[in-house]
Amino acid sequence: MDLNLRHVRAFVSVVQAGSFTRAAALLNLSQPALTVQIQRLEETLDARLLDRTSRTVAPTRLGRELLPVFQRVLRDLDALVMDTRDLAAQRYGLVRIATLPSFAASSLAEAIARFRAEHPRVAFLIKDVIAQRVLDLVRSEEVDLGIVGGDVRDPDLTVLHRTSDALHVVYPRSHPVGAMPKVTVEALSNFPLVLMDPATSVRAVVDLAFIAAGRLPIVACEATYMMTAVGMVRAGLGLTILPGSARELRAERMLRSRPIDDPQFKRPVCLIKKAGRTLPVAVEDFCRLLLSRFSDQGR
Repeated sequence: MDLNLRHVRAFVSVVQAGSFTRAAALLNLSQPALTVQIQRLEETLDARLLDRTSRTVAPTRLGRELLPVFQRVLRDLDALVMDTRDLAAQRYGLVRIATLPSFAASSLAEAIARFRAEHPRVAFLIKDVIAQRVLDLVRSEEVDLGIVGGDVRDPDLTVLHRTSDALHVVYPRSHPVGAMPKVTVEALSNFPLVLMDPATSVRAVVDLAFIAAGRLPIVACEATYMMTAVGMVRAGLGLTILPGSARELRAERMLRSRPIDDPQFKRPVCLIKKAGRTLPVAVEDFCRLLLSRFSDQGR
């Protein structure tokens, strides 16, 4: 059975109005066109739904039984259409993002605050994870967008924007590295280092920079989270190397940071999505905000 919703709405309107003439006016139809719609519905159901005379119209017993069912269907449909329009107009929605922790606590948090000031019914789901996990979550479509370190070259992923993040050395304020004219890889190779986990994008940049200089780092410890690395520096275990965008650089009053004077110590950063997928309207609008912020930071 293939019910036409226009025919269902016509039947409900006639019963509620108690008249073909009034119902036709409400539906902006001619009375003959409305009569045809009612006839088509009755033919589809193979049953009479209305008893009509020259003066009155009333639902049959079956019509009375079907009326609340049809009313509920139309109510649910109208509500769904309104919800869909609200969603399409991005009056509400969910933006899902997988991101490097350094961006989650800094640039991304600021962008979300700005976006929600204008769109308070849009919610955000943030997964702050290491680089490989960002790629996996975007590929599996568990998130809409990803902010990942490294240069992404993957046919399953579309890069929406590329930027870079300079790496800084983090050190106790009395450490001799603070008095050096320049911080180079050669200088860093003389001190114990607290390095990030090998699966992180920061560690990949650091390893390549040391290899390019023909040097080996003195590894005192490894950490997955930047705050852990900062805590190890505070404890005197060594220096660490973190992105300049990381809020952790400013979390400790007893520590200082400065850029490393070597172009190798720059981490590529990409904003990505799943290739060939259309983003929801709220995600598209937030993506435009992110792109404008990335462009401003790159100037």
